[in-house]
Amino acid sequence: MSKLCLIGVGNPGAKYDGTRHNIGKEWLLKLAASKNIQFSLKDKLEAAITSSDEDNILWAIPNNFVNNTGSSIQKIIRYSNLNNEDLIIFHDDLDLNPGEIKIKLGGGHGGHNGLNDIFKKIGTKDFFRVRIGIGHPGKENDVTGWVLGKPNQEDKNLIEKSYERLESVFDLLCNKEFSEAQLKLHTK
Repeated sequence: MSKLCLIGVGNPGAKYDGTRHNIGKEWLLKLAASKNIQFSLKDKLEAAITSSDEDNILWAIPNNFVNNTGSSIQKIIRYSNLNNEDLIIFHDDLDLNPGEIKIKLGGGHGGHNGLNDIFKKIGTKDFFRVRIGIGHPGKENDVTGWVLGKPNQEDKNLIEKSYERLESVFDLLCNKEFSEAQLKLHTK
């Protein structure tokens, strides 16, 4: 049984590669690649998963669209006998500037339909989240196009730097040292 489950939220398919909504998924895939971790598709879980026995971590990329992510996460929790405090979900966040990172336990969905679906399907908001900023387009009517669009070069550079900062606190996250990770993220 894994002590921790890392979940990267994003849409499936090449059409969505590099979009703002896929930041959580892409960060987790990038980190997994740096550690030579390979995923395999598990249809019954609606996700690509892998586990690392040496550090007792389950890695998961839901294979459904962001707004329906809760179904996969619910199945992963049941299959792996996890508690909600064993989850760390990586996702995009409109309320944070591009590349800004916040670690949060609980809270609302902030208009993120994927988080709202997760809350409904697993029956709680009490899990850890790594919020990765994508900025806001300014107008509510532009949000869908914004999250499904690709960032400009300046924002892309900021997001790349966020990947590096997240990687620097990865061990702290895996040891559930969230306060220390948050402090390190905000110390220049």
